[in-house]
Amino acid sequence: MELKIIILSLILATSFASFPAISAEPSVTIEMEKTTYSYCERLFYIIEVSEITGEPAIIHIRDESGKESSAIPIEIVNLKNPIPSLFAFEKEIFPLGKYFVDVEYAGSKFTAEFNLIDSDNICIPEVIKQFIIEWLNDKMSDGYLMDAFQKYVDVKLIHIPFEINDKNILEIDIPDWVKNVAYWWIQGGVSDKGFAQMISYLIDENIISFPIPSEN
Repeated sequence: MELKIIILSLILATSFASFPAISAEPSVTIEMEKTTYSYCERLFYIIEVSEITGEPAIIHIRDESGKESSAIPIEIVNLKNPIPSLFAFEKEIFPLGKYFVDVEYAGSKFTAEFNLIDSDNICIPEVIKQFIIEWLNDKMSDGYLMDAFQKYVDVKLIHIPFEINDKNILEIDIPDWVKNVAYWWIQGGVSDKGFAQMISYLIDENIISFPIPSEN
C-alpha cells in the first residue's frame, strides 16, 4: 500500500512539473501628480508597469463628451516612467471639466482622471514659441514678432499701445540681447509671466523702439 502511495506521489509530482508556468499579463497603472489642474499648468503623470516587454504604452486623453486625442505611443523603458506634457492647458483649446487618461500596455488597461478648473492664470499661447524660434533664427523680423504678440497674446500679459500695420511693421526694433531671454523662455528657464513682464517693461521704457505715429 505504501509503495502504491509513493508511486502515485511521484507520478503526480512529475505531471505537475511538466506543465508550463502560467504567467499573468503585465499590469499597468497611472499615478497622477495631482487630480486638479488649471490653465497654464502642464499635465504630469507616471506610467507604472509590472514588467518591461519592449512594447510601447498607448495613451488617449479624452474629455467628458468622449472626444479624445489621437493615440500617443509612449516608450516604456523603466517600471516607472514619468510623462511630462510639453504643452500647458490653454483656454482656447481645453474646455473646463473632467478629463480621462486611458493607457493600454501589453493587453492591460487603466484609466486615471483629473479635473480642469477655471483660474486667473493667463499664459502665452504655444503658437508664440514657433514665432520666437523663427525670430531667433533670423527668419522673422522684429516687427512681425511684435505683431504676433499683439494678435495672439492676451493684452493683460503684453499690451502694445498702438496698431501694427504694413506701413510700420518693418520699423520696429528689438535689441539683440532680448534673444537671450527669449531663448531661456523657450527652454523653460523663464516663466510666461516673467517673459511677458520683461517684454512689457521694454515696451513701456521704449527699449523696444516703435515708430512714432505720424499726425495727419
